[in-house]
Amino acid sequence: MEAKTEEQSTKRKKQKHGSFWTWLAASVLFRLVLIYFPKNLNLSSRPEVSTPLTSLRRLAEGYWLKQSSMSPYAGSMYHGSPLLLSLLGPLTVKRIEGQPNHLLCSLVFVVADILNAMLIRATGQTLQVAYRQSLKSLDLVTISESSEVLPSGDIAALVYLWNPLTIVACVGLSTSPIENFAIILALFGACKRLVPLAAFGWVMATHLSLYPMILIIPMILLLGYGPDTPRKLLLLRRYGKAEDNMSIDSCQQQEKVINQSELPRVFSWRPVMLFLLWAIVWSAYVLFLCGVSAKQYGSLWEMFERMYGFILTVQDLSPNIGVLWYFFAEVFDFFRNFFLIVFHMNILFIIFPLAIRLKHRPCFLAFVYITISSMLKSYPSVGDSALYIGLLGWFVNELSGKSVEMRFSFCLFSVYVGVFLLSPVMHNLWIWRGTGNANFYFATAITYACLQIVLVIESVSAMLNHDRKLRKLSNTKIHVDKS
Repeated sequence: MEAKTEEQSTKRKKQKHGSFWTWLAASVLFRLVLIYFPKNLNLSSRPEVSTPLTSLRRLAEGYWLKQSSMSPYAGSMYHGSPLLLSLLGPLTVKRIEGQPNHLLCSLVFVVADILNAMLIRATGQTLQVAYRQSLKSLDLVTISESSEVLPSGDIAALVYLWNPLTIVACVGLSTSPIENFAIILALFGACKRLVPLAAFGWVMATHLSLYPMILIIPMILLLGYGPDTPRKLLLLRRYGKAEDNMSIDSCQQQEKVINQSELPRVFSWRPVMLFLLWAIVWSAYVLFLCGVSAKQYGSLWEMFERMYGFILTVQDLSPNIGVLWYFFAEVFDFFRNFFLIVFHMNILFIIFPLAIRLKHRPCFLAFVYITISSMLKSYPSVGDSALYIGLLGWFVNELSGKSVEMRFSFCLFSVYVGVFLLSPVMHNLWIWRGTGNANFYFATAITYACLQIVLVIESVSAMLNHDRKLRKLSNTKIHVDKS
């Protein structure tokens, strides 16, 4: 009987792996088909897809200025990284007919999406192994077995690949897939304890879009404690303190029974210090490359001013799916600097309480940080939403339980679909038909911001309820074993 069950389990695993690669190939084929219809789709001109920081058209303009021996930051078009300009700039050279060569750039973004999916899958597998070991040490392994339909890594990768927002960002010639690649690479390196890789991904992600700088907190927790696991929190409560109805002697007896492998993981400072050292090394190297690239037309200070200063001061008020453009278009100039400080400090005020509460789940903390920064950043795009929606698949086992299931899931999904269908309509009524005004488009943006707030609140509540449920089951098992 055991041999048959093992054979059945191996067959199921092979079928799951086969189906994953089939869906992966289908997603690539679907993207390649859509690439041949760029004019009909006209996605690259959509404000939801292309922002002043992610637009390939602006990058092509910056590369043309650079080829003309001028600074790519001379005009008001390009505000991205010089490294990204050197990487993608040659691919934007126009053809003889005068049409931009979008095909090679699209292929780069398709490859970036595939790499993102593979890294998400590998990270999800690492998290699932840690989760199973944690539950096994607490004799609660049946929870994961009963709730698992597919491996969480496969689910997260497929959600990322087949998310319409990911496909739109890829086909719409947005540089978001490359920025997402740097973020996912950093999280993958931290989960695998590959310190140089984690530091490189974090430095590149911070260099490209600045906001991933806040991910240094979950990455330090990942390197210090290891991947997400409720074992640390539960064992600290289970064996570190005497229960109200248990004597100290009985607790000491319980501690003697535990193996050393089941004890809570102590925070390790060695990989954290190595990470900080490698981060300094990679930052110096990136600045050196940027200095070499900028030496022809300017200095590093111009890059900081026109790139990071542009992000922090919100100079471009063209419409996007964020809320800052409308607010700063209406606010008086006298109060502009004050509200700039308030909006940017909001992120800093949120990250520390969340880090204290979710320190035992650093990957989930990174997901929350990415969602919050996507909501509060100066120039958000659908590529940011595609990233955190894909990362949410890592925690499908924790958030899909009957007693801790996320509320309003169907409502959130429906309103997400409604927002991204109505956004082009409202933009068309405002800009092209003239039958609406800016409030029409801003209504979809503020609804989108509210959706992200609800998503963060519900996911954090569900995760904490899941940990609370495990704690209760663990304590119940202790009392049953004692009796």
